[in-house]
Formats: sequence, structure tokens, C-alpha cells
Amino acid sequence: MMINFEELPEYQKDLKRLLKKYRTLNRDLEDVRKGLNVYPEAFPPYSFRIEGLGITTCVINVKKIPSDSFKRKGINSGFRLIYAYFGKEKQIVFIELYHKNEKENEDRERIVRNFE
Repeated sequence: MMINFEELPEYQKDLKRLLKKYRTLNRDLEDVRKGLNVYPEAFPPYSFRIEGLGITTCVINVKKIPSDSFKRKGINSGFRLIYAYFGKEKQIVFIELYHKNEKENEDRERIVRNFE
């Protein structure tokens, strides 16, 4: 199954900002895309569906992204990726990307604004 990937403009800004500090991020995200092509739905403990948004869109938080930028620091030490998954359309829309030390949780306003 091939998934069609899209990115919100805000996600693109997140990525551009993080690439300045984390040079391996594009390669790391390519690995994530390969994994999402195989299993796009929530896959605990690596990812989970975000509940309580008041929308019907399936929004998933990937909380365990291995990165070459964090060698020997463990799989939990890095990035968080938020995406919307549309199973019938075989489509994933990347919503947000951040380092876990930058902020505690996803931008729920961004999610609702784009998918209500």
C-alpha cells in the first residue's frame, strides 16, 4: 500500500527550523515515511491517537522517532510528529513537528483549525 504524503505549510516551517539544528532530520523522516507506508495507524507505544479534539479526523502523535542526531540517547529523546490519517484515501497529512524539549504537547488549535 502506497500512502500519499502531504504537509501543512506550518509543518514545513517547523521542519525548516529544526533542520538548522538537526542535520539528519530529513533522513530520519524518510525512515518514518517508510514505516507509515507499512503501518499508518497508531502503533503503541511508538504512536497513539490523539483523543478529545472534538473532530472526526484521525490524528496521531508519533512519540518515538529514532534519530541519528541523538545517538546513544535512546529512542525517546527526540522528535514528535503529529499527522492526520485518512484511511480510505490512503493519505497522511503532516501537521506538526517539534523536539520534545521545546514544548510539552501538540498544538491542538492548529489541528482543529485545519481539520474540523
